[in-house]
Amino acid sequence: MKDFCAAQRAMRNIRKAAMQRGVVAVLDIGTWKVACLILRFDGPDLTGEGDGIGAMAGQAQFRVIGAASTCSRGVRFGEIEGMAEAERAIRTALQSAQKMAQQRVDHVIVCFSGAEPRSYGLTGEVDVADDAVSEQDIARVLADCDLPDFGEGRDVLHAQPVNFALDHRSGLIDPRGQIGNRLATDLHVLTIEQTAVQNLLYAVKRCDLELAGLASSAYVSGVSALVEDERELGAACIDLGAGTTGISIFLKKHMIYADTVRLGGDHITSDISKGLPVPHAFAERIKTIYGGVVATGMDDRELIEITSETGDWEHDRRTVSRSELIGIIRPRVEEILEEVRDRLVAAGFDQLPSQQIVLTGGGSQLQGLDGLAARILGPQIRVGRPLRVRGLPQAATGPDFASAIGLCLHAAHPQDEWWDFDMPLERYPARSFKRALRWVKDNW
Repeated sequence: MKDFCAAQRAMRNIRKAAMQRGVVAVLDIGTWKVACLILRFDGPDLTGEGDGIGAMAGQAQFRVIGAASTCSRGVRFGEIEGMAEAERAIRTALQSAQKMAQQRVDHVIVCFSGAEPRSYGLTGEVDVADDAVSEQDIARVLADCDLPDFGEGRDVLHAQPVNFALDHRSGLIDPRGQIGNRLATDLHVLTIEQTAVQNLLYAVKRCDLELAGLASSAYVSGVSALVEDERELGAACIDLGAGTTGISIFLKKHMIYADTVRLGGDHITSDISKGLPVPHAFAERIKTIYGGVVATGMDDRELIEITSETGDWEHDRRTVSRSELIGIIRPRVEEILEEVRDRLVAAGFDQLPSQQIVLTGGGSQLQGLDGLAARILGPQIRVGRPLRVRGLPQAATGPDFASAIGLCLHAAHPQDEWWDFDMPLERYPARSFKRALRWVKDNW
């Protein structure tokens, strides 16, 4: 935890420097596509230093000046599997975005969906040093949270205070300056596999980029797809990607739980490819054009022409009905939604004041998905498009760009995290600092 805090703090400083220069790139590394957006910051307070970082800060103003995406290579289940292929995909997306922006970018903020995230809820409580709560009191109460044993080979990706309580008043967003005696907090910690992160860092470094931040795709998808009331009252965002399905739960405008199901749209495509059988690329095409999860009587009469290149004329030219295609797609979609339901039940989602569920990501565009999801997950279902961002091309405004757009909002206005506060020295032994410095030096 201490080592990664130092690394995260270093990335925060790099982000501030990049924003002062005015330009930063965001990179969404997924199983199906790599998307790159280049942001120009032109607001009065680019770093948020005037009012602090995160939920306690003023909004930074930015616009998208470059956007590009390319087919992902070397990525499986949201994790890098082939380093050279992943590097080429990142370079392709970055160079296309830079060409559109007519500007070179050296700093990048990255989101990814794999690495087996795990959520932890921690609490801390301290006496207020003076009459009013200060920045140091917040640092002390965060440091008072007892960290569990995360297990060997895991790092902390997010560590966000989601609630403050001062004496008998709870639900405070920013207690600084308020009068009280006893300060308590709830801290949400999201950990990930260290190896997956190191592979990602190495791929970015090979592209001659300096990392200015890391984020979970499930988290940033929720930031872009949920409206303010949903994040306040309680809602879940289900990001149906190609290799994974991300789950994030928000309450009081903070993420309180995140998880990933290692199933996605690419598994549906594989089922079609094996079931018909047709090449994988053709299976993806007919899924996109004709795919759905609810068959009607008309679908029996709608025929899809299938072509292949086996050399056998009878086999190469044939047709299947749309009902047959839906019969292949629906069981896999049901499996994904049932797995999501199990994760939501385990997280206690049914205890929230609101059980709104928002579907986003490329897989959410399957026809009839919202009706099937309502039967499996609950009645409060909608398909969510990401928030509008200045300068974003029309082609990048769909649900499949929810993570990339959410990462833009996160880059401009990150929520406060553990490493945004100066922890008391007793929480950081000297040798921990040395290890942290060596970790940063090895990875940047």
